[in-house]
Amino acid sequence: MTADLSRYRRITVKIGSALLVDRVDGLRTAWLDSLADDLAALAGNGHEVLVVSSGAIALGRTILKLPAGPLKLEETQAAAATGQIALAHAWNAALGRHAITTGQVLVTLDDTETRRRYLNARATIGALLKFGAIPVINENDTVATSEIRYGDNDRLAARVAVMMNADLLVLLSDVDGLYTAPPAHDPDATHIAHVAAVTPEIEAMAGESASETARGGMRTKIEAARIATTAGTAMVITRGTVDHPLRQLEQGSRATWFAASSAPVSAWKGWIAGKLEPRGTLTVDAGAVRALKQGKSLLPAGVKRVDGDFSRGDTVAILVDTGGEVARGLAAYDAHEARLVAGRKTPEIEAILGHPPRAAMVHRDDLVMGAAG
Repeated sequence: MTADLSRYRRITVKIGSALLVDRVDGLRTAWLDSLADDLAALAGNGHEVLVVSSGAIALGRTILKLPAGPLKLEETQAAAATGQIALAHAWNAALGRHAITTGQVLVTLDDTETRRRYLNARATIGALLKFGAIPVINENDTVATSEIRYGDNDRLAARVAVMMNADLLVLLSDVDGLYTAPPAHDPDATHIAHVAAVTPEIEAMAGESASETARGGMRTKIEAARIATTAGTAMVITRGTVDHPLRQLEQGSRATWFAASSAPVSAWKGWIAGKLEPRGTLTVDAGAVRALKQGKSLLPAGVKRVDGDFSRGDTVAILVDTGGEVARGLAAYDAHEARLVAGRKTPEIEAILGHPPRAAMVHRDDLVMGAAG
C-alpha cells in the first residue's frame, strides 16, 4: 500500500467524535479548519470526496450541558437533534472557506440494509458528487433506536464507501492503527503497518473503545475493513488528532493500511457481504465448506443446524462447528422450512415440504465467502 493519495479517485473520510468535539470546550474549530484544508486540496486535485462525520451527539450534549456518562435514549436523541444542526453549520462554514458546497445526508441502518433504500441513498449521494459538493454523512440518531442503528460510524463509513464504489476509506481516529494487542493494556504490543486480509487472527487483535464520546473502537474498525476490502475498497486507519491529518498521512505518518481484495465481489455481493445484522445462522459440515470454496451453492444436505428466525431473502451467516463464519448469504428458505430440510438430500425434500424444493439453501449467486472461508 502507499500513502500517496493521488492514486485514489474517490475517497471516503471518516471522522470520530473524539477528534471533532472536546467534552468541555465543544467543537474543535481550528482542527476542523485544518482538515477542511486537506479535503479542499484533494477536491482541487480532482478527487471526489465523501465525509462520514461523527460528532452530533457529542456536540449536542455539550451544547445542552448534559452530564458525563451514559444517556437515556430520549436524551441521546435530543442531543443528536441539537448537535446535527450545529455540526452541519460547522462543516458548511469550514468547507465554505474554500467555496465548496456541502450536503448533509442522514441515514439509518435500514437505509443501507434494505436494497431499495440503499439504491436511493446511493443515487442521492452520487448526485451531490456530480454537482461538485462534498456530502457530509451521519447516522440519523434522532430516530434510530438501539435495535435499528449502526451504533458506530466506522461500519457506516465502510457501507458508504462500498455503496459509492470508493477507492479508499480513511478512518481518522485517536489511534495510529492496529496493534497486535490493545496497547493500553499490553506495553509489548507492536504496530502493524500492512494487513493483506482480514482474518480471524486480525480480528482477535482488536480491543474496545476507550473514549466516552466514541462508540466504536478497534473492533468496529476491523469490521469496517472486512466490509470495505471485500468489495475492493482499500482502507487505512491513521491518527487524526494532529492538524492536517490527511497531509500528515501523505507525508508518512504512522498508519495501518488494509489491502483491497484482489478479486472483489460484485456490487450485489458487496451489499450482501456488508449487511451487518444476519437474521440467523446455518452451521455446516466440512463437505459443505469444501463445496463453498469451489464456488458451489449451499445445499440442505450440508447443513447441520439452523438458528434464528429468518424469512426467505434474509441474510444468514454460514458457520463451521467451531463457530467461525465462513460465508454470508441470502436464505432461500424460511427458518422453519430450513430446519425441516437441514441434513436432507434433495430427493427427500419434496415429500417433507409438500412442494418441489428450491435448488439450494443458499444459492451461490447470493453467497459471499469470508476470510475464514
